Amino acid sequence: MVADLSRMRRDYATRGLREDDLAGTWVEQFDRWFADAVAAELPEPNAVVVATADADGAPDARIVLVKGYDEAGFVFATSYASAKGAQLAVNPRAALVFPWHALQRQVRVTGRVERVGEAASDDLWDPRPRGAQLAAAASVQSTTVDSRAELVERLRRLDAETPEDEKLPRPAVWGGYRVVPDSVEFWQGGADRLHDRLRFVRDDAEGGGWFVQRLAP
Repeated sequence: MVADLSRMRRDYATRGLREDDLAGTWVEQFDRWFADAVAAELPEPNAVVVATADADGAPDARIVLVKGYDEAGFVFATSYASAKGAQLAVNPRAALVFPWHALQRQVRVTGRVERVGEAASDDLWDPRPRGAQLAAAASVQSTTVDSRAELVERLRRLDAETPEDEKLPRPAVWGGYRVVPDSVEFWQGGADRLHDRLRFVRDDAEGGGWFVQRLAP
């Protein structure tokens, strides 16, 4: 055994997160924390764990990059034919976790998931570097392949078939998803594991307004 994991512990020493510190809306609070993550030069601060489940409730999780957010929710792109795409087709809900360990923070999101539409998906596809476009178009995500060489050959053929000066079309099975939050939790590490957890919760009974709860750590 490499290490005694039961003794691996790092204490947190921050001011914490108080109700008076909280912005008026979850998106304003996320703006603040995301700006802090960028200022701290965290690697890929927009990287997020996306958890989904299939029709039987079996969970699955992976890390993707969020490509946009606003009051409507968080947007990421993937293949609709991927494992997460298949899961979202039968169970259109997801949980997100932004793991900002260096800041002793997490942001946790739950909500329903919807596709963003063709035009919005094009807007996500067009800025991708050509190499990333070729890889997405050549790979049938989550399917089994005999070897890496097979994938490389698919990409090579597609590259040869599409001149450098031509726009690579977005595959019909590739596009964006939006996670529409019904809760957004801001988790701040605390000394002796007395963490601060403040959660914005959508109040459907009040026409979609929001209220804040403090959760025990």
